[in-house]
Amino acid sequence: MSHGRAVTPGIPEGNAGRLVPAVEGPHLPRSGYGGGFPDDPPDDDFRRLLFDCLRVALRRKWLILSMAAVAVAIGAVRTLTITPLYTAVVRVQIESSLKIVERGQVEQPDTSDAFLRTQIELLRSNAMAQRVAKMAALADDPDFFRPRQFSFVAAMRSLFSGAAAQENVKPSKAALEEHAAAIVAGNQSVRSLPGSRLVDIAYSDPAPERAARVANTYGEAFIASNLDKRFQANVYAKAFLEDQLGQLKVRLEEAEKAVVAFAEKEEFVVTNEKSSIAEANLSAANAALGGLIAERIKTEQLWRQVEKVDEINLPQFLLNPVIQGLRSARNTLDSEYKEKSQTFKPGYPAMVHLASRMKEIDRQIASEVNAIKDSHKAAYEQARRQESEMRARIEALRVETLDLQRRGIQYDNLRREATTLRTLYEGLLQRHKEVDVAGGMGANNIFIVDRADIPGAPSSPDLMRALLLALMIGLGGGFGAAYFLERLDDAVRHPEELERLSALPTLGVVPDVSTAGEAEKILLDPRSALAEAYRSLCTALQFATANGLPKSLLVTSAAPGEGKSVTSMAVARHFANMGLRVLLVDADLRNPSMHRKLGLGHDIGLSSYLTGELSPPQAFQATDIANLTFMASGPLPTNAADLLAGPRLLSLLSVGMETFDLIVLDSPPIMGLADAPLLSNATAATLLVVGAGKTRTGQVRGALKRLQFARGPVIGTMLTYFDARNAGYGYGYGYGYGVDPYVYGGAPSDQQERVQGRLKQS
Repeated sequence: MSHGRAVTPGIPEGNAGRLVPAVEGPHLPRSGYGGGFPDDPPDDDFRRLLFDCLRVALRRKWLILSMAAVAVAIGAVRTLTITPLYTAVVRVQIESSLKIVERGQVEQPDTSDAFLRTQIELLRSNAMAQRVAKMAALADDPDFFRPRQFSFVAAMRSLFSGAAAQENVKPSKAALEEHAAAIVAGNQSVRSLPGSRLVDIAYSDPAPERAARVANTYGEAFIASNLDKRFQANVYAKAFLEDQLGQLKVRLEEAEKAVVAFAEKEEFVVTNEKSSIAEANLSAANAALGGLIAERIKTEQLWRQVEKVDEINLPQFLLNPVIQGLRSARNTLDSEYKEKSQTFKPGYPAMVHLASRMKEIDRQIASEVNAIKDSHKAAYEQARRQESEMRARIEALRVETLDLQRRGIQYDNLRREATTLRTLYEGLLQRHKEVDVAGGMGANNIFIVDRADIPGAPSSPDLMRALLLALMIGLGGGFGAAYFLERLDDAVRHPEELERLSALPTLGVVPDVSTAGEAEKILLDPRSALAEAYRSLCTALQFATANGLPKSLLVTSAAPGEGKSVTSMAVARHFANMGLRVLLVDADLRNPSMHRKLGLGHDIGLSSYLTGELSPPQAFQATDIANLTFMASGPLPTNAADLLAGPRLLSLLSVGMETFDLIVLDSPPIMGLADAPLLSNATAATLLVVGAGKTRTGQVRGALKRLQFARGPVIGTMLTYFDARNAGYGYGYGYGYGVDPYVYGGAPSDQQERVQGRLKQS
């Protein structure tokens, strides 16, 4: 060794300073465990939600069961402290009352649901309860006011206030009646029978005789109340109608006198005739105006068609007899001219004569066309003048009609008011007579069908129903509390939570070993669940990178006590047993523990090499496994992070990868220390160990952020201390094999007996 550089036999010295690349190969693809894997079907979302609910219920089962038991106990105590109540029911029939209408006829009764609902609400009113309390004389019954259930507040109040003080204060008769009415209103119920006019009135009371008496009183009080309201309504209506009749009689006489005086003054009978004639003339003029407008539009269209047309291709020109004759003559001359033009020149006298004749005919046709245009224009002008004259006539008739209508408005108002007053007077007079007739009708529309009998058994409380309700409330509250606590609990407990949190694949899940130090013993049995779990982790590590198993692997965790040392030892031992040359390095220079697990010393080790005291082979120790070499942490330095940040660590890894097939480093925790990020940057791959139920989500995020900032190649995570029995529904088969989490079957003692038995057989 020179200048602190370690020299390993069989390794060229020129390779000692070579650095290890940050990432040996690309990480596992992370898109639902690789982009090539199909997504979960939609049904898995519901199944996952169901499994999560079952898992929460199983994990918090004692909380849920405790709250349910407390609720049932409270419900039972409360039900048993309630005084038994007896319910009596009286059945009444409610029919609509008859009404006398005009000419002595009887109006059909109201059978709508609104009428029945109104009567039911009247039965439930406080006024009816007060009437029942008075008719039954409940204020004079001291037993009626006794408490019906235990009240802690009332008990404390009576305890501190004193019984003597309560005896001196005697409530008044009105207060007792008010209190009795409140008790009656709180213990009665009204229910209508569907499809009928029958109503059941139920009343509950601790005394069965009193319950029947109050229920029957309810029916009698309702009948009496209905008769009282009818009598009061008739008396009030009669007095009101007599007053209104007197006022209307005076107003009717004044209105009729005003109509007669206005008709005599304005001679409105003649005005009505003139008004009718004026309206008829206006209507006839409007009808005539429509015809004139149509005629004007027709003549205007004809005129606009021929106004600026120079040719004679319109029907108005082509159908004219004169133009037809001129065109025929013109066509004959034109044919003759064309025939002679083949022999003679245009200057020949005969040709000149024919041309002059054709021009004359053209002039005559043009003159005839102008005449037709003038005739259409004259017709249009005549129609327009007639329309204007008719519009002027209509305007004059309109003014005259409006004047007559304005004069008749006042007369119509006076006559309408007189007619209205007469109608009101006659209607009120008829109604006054009907009230007299209706007042003599004493028929009742409410009947008691079945009177209440004395109940033979209590109707409440229902102990079974109360217990079931309390159980449902307790289970609901327990589930709610469990869900609330589950939301507050941010500890990582399941592989799915770890994958969602880290966005990295979970390479392995290790079952929980409840007893400290048992993991090393259980790992001796290759058929144990713990050995199978670490064997599965090692298999996943062989596919962790594009080049297979990484040359150097750092095993770290966010916090201490999460099982990274056992994981490092198990991984190193597994690959050593497979025939690979493995170097296990205890890189925890602050709290080393690997030497105790292997039963070796740590007087010299990694810290000795990093300080330059010796070369790597001098710090190596042999183990009980042929291919496994151990490098302890060495003496604890005061500047562990400074030593790890130096170049000697990279030299150790680069030289070690030439000699060993795999280098496993046991790292200190990430949070709060700078050692783990430095080690992660120097190694080819990093495995993050997370303790189930021990590590918080914030710690995992913080650890991943620190590793990412240090450019550490994190290839995946591993979940330790996983208890399949307490994890909930869905984990027993996948991670615990459906049996004991230690071995395929049996307790740890059974596992040790199996190991000893196999050793004896061998």
